[in-house]
Amino acid sequence: MKKSIWLSILIGILLLISIAMIGLWLINRGMTPNEHRNMDMGTQDEVLVLKEDKGEKLKPLELPKILAPSSKENNTTIYDIEAKSGEALIKSGEKTRTLGYNGNYLGPVIRLQKGEEVTFRTKNSLDEETSFHWHGLVVPDNVDGGPNQIVQANSEKSVNFQVSQDAATLWFHPHPEGKTAKQVYEGLAGLIYIEDNNEKSKDLPSDYGKNDFPVVIQDRNFTADNQFDYETDQNSDGTQGENLVINGTIRPYIEVKYDKIRLRLLNGSNAREYKLKMSNDTSFTQIATDGGFLEKPATLKSIRLAPGERSEIILDVAKEKGETLELKDGNTNVLTFKVADSLLLGPPIPEELESPEVTKEIATDKVEKIELSGMGTMVRIDGKKFDKNRIDKVAKQGEERIFEITNQDDMMGA
Repeated sequence: MKKSIWLSILIGILLLISIAMIGLWLINRGMTPNEHRNMDMGTQDEVLVLKEDKGEKLKPLELPKILAPSSKENNTTIYDIEAKSGEALIKSGEKTRTLGYNGNYLGPVIRLQKGEEVTFRTKNSLDEETSFHWHGLVVPDNVDGGPNQIVQANSEKSVNFQVSQDAATLWFHPHPEGKTAKQVYEGLAGLIYIEDNNEKSKDLPSDYGKNDFPVVIQDRNFTADNQFDYETDQNSDGTQGENLVINGTIRPYIEVKYDKIRLRLLNGSNAREYKLKMSNDTSFTQIATDGGFLEKPATLKSIRLAPGERSEIILDVAKEKGETLELKDGNTNVLTFKVADSLLLGPPIPEELESPEVTKEIATDKVEKIELSGMGTMVRIDGKKFDKNRIDKVAKQGEERIFEITNQDDMMGA
């Protein structure tokens, strides 16, 4: 009996010590007790396994339209982009209620030239606020379309800038605080192509929809009546879906008529990472990443894409005439290729794509450390939660800096 009493006392003491340690840890992390009580602990959901809906027939890959300029004034190209609600036939049966730019789901491809002066006349026809963020574009912060540059419901806003960067595949999407994930999930996303003279000189596949294809990869869940239900699917550790939707198409295919085709891959999913490979285990050639062309092409058998990440690859199918191939993530087909019996031959892939950059060595004492911590709604950078009205670091244009980022391994998980 005495042993039981002493054991209970010992457990109680250990519990009190644990509570005290948690309290001290919270104080050190800058959290109030009230924040701790109300915080979303971000309970890990089991990773949803992708499933291929064999009940859906293979369908031609949907191709976004190329956005035509609305006008040209004083050497400035003007484009109109509208965020709106709609509905799209993604699965067989009922249409899905969606969001899109200038259409029902996703957005058009915006083709821009390096050095071009552009104006985007943006219109928000939604019943809630949004923003127009140019992901990857090198632009002044006052036109970047972040959470501090909201376009209210049924409002318009124009932004103007000069395209200053080299050729690259970028994208645009909303960025309102607390609503970005849901709006992207429901369809607000589109691609941006930056083109320059260097790219044109390389004679790469560039015939849109024939040997140059946009591939926006997303995972989504559907209700029994084919609707998105983000509120039910939402998870603070990252919302995932069981169904792959490529350019708004389930189980898409491409009829390949050229010996080489260029795929501009975008992981447009909210949280899922993909490891892509060919079904016959053949290699492909990577020519570009988020920032544009590699210095030299890279031969790979697989490639990983995190959410928001882009990559450009070239498939050479000259030896697979008349065959059917798949681009796969694990055992799931992402995109099917029906290769013609005879193929149009293109030029070889160039040995060099971009001039090598000259980098300077930076003293190690100039390295700046950044610490990530927390989970759920308490994710922090250097102990601070996001505040759009606070600026933590200021960088001088043209100054080279090195950041060392650590994901803190603590009792909140890492």
